[in-house]
Amino acid sequence: MMPMMLEHFELNSRIASGGMGTVYRATDTVLQRDVAIKLMQPELADDEEGLEAFYAEARAVAQLSHTNIIQLYQFGQLDDQLYLVMELALAGSLDRLIDQNRTVSELQVLDVGIKIASALDTALKHKLLHRDIKPGNILFNAYNEPKLVDFGLVAKAEAGVDYSEQIWGTPYYIAPEKLRREPETFLADMYSLAGTLYHSLTGHTPFEAPEIDDVVLAHLNKPLVPPNKLVPAITGPTSDAIVRAMDKQPAKRYQSYDEFIMALTAARSQLLRSQLTPSTTARSRRTKPAAPKEGAPSRGWFRRGR
Repeated sequence: MMPMMLEHFELNSRIASGGMGTVYRATDTVLQRDVAIKLMQPELADDEEGLEAFYAEARAVAQLSHTNIIQLYQFGQLDDQLYLVMELALAGSLDRLIDQNRTVSELQVLDVGIKIASALDTALKHKLLHRDIKPGNILFNAYNEPKLVDFGLVAKAEAGVDYSEQIWGTPYYIAPEKLRREPETFLADMYSLAGTLYHSLTGHTPFEAPEIDDVVLAHLNKPLVPPNKLVPAITGPTSDAIVRAMDKQPAKRYQSYDEFIMALTAARSQLLRSQLTPSTTARSRRTKPAAPKEGAPSRGWFRRGR
């Protein structure tokens, strides 16, 4: 696209487009920095529900301050065009990382899980539910920090969600209680995050089928195959944490983000220990003292291992 001006922002190229708006890479010509600008879709200008959703996203992101939540710089309107000016995260999405490599390393998946769970916990402290956790909504900045984006479906945690007309969410990661039209809590976001981690680790969404309806039914009725059954290299603690966070009954999941983060952190620590052990053993073998020569006096403290 040709660069175009929106007040003092120069829009340079399109990054992504969705139902609510289109995101562009832009330059703030006053502060001399690169930013992302989300333009609301023009057809939503006369849609009361769409307008409210756009405002709700702006209000939600504005009140959240967390390293792993995309930062909102400004909300603006030029004529009938509403727009958000946000932090730029241009190092790709978790979705693209999966597409490129098929699977993501267990250590990186655990890092992403811990950080995004912490971001969701911050949102929950502000009584907000994200409601659309998926690999495409986790971006990376230049320092490889994951950033949670797209609060377009955000809802107040205590308000409840009206499922009388439509169920919103991405079918591959949607929590079964949403499909059962039960009250939605933060545990639905936890389920979707765990499903996202599952996909990252295994290269497969938690449930796969030719038809979307069959995927949805699988979330309701089909037992989850543990990640380490698909990829044996995945460690037990990581697999167990994801399986528990994806239990079909919310009451059987971790009952707080702190619990989930502790489980992922413990899995990460064990993984790091297992990765360090072989090199430590090899180094120990290289530095093992030589046996005393025949006839030489032995040191009193030296004893061969059994």
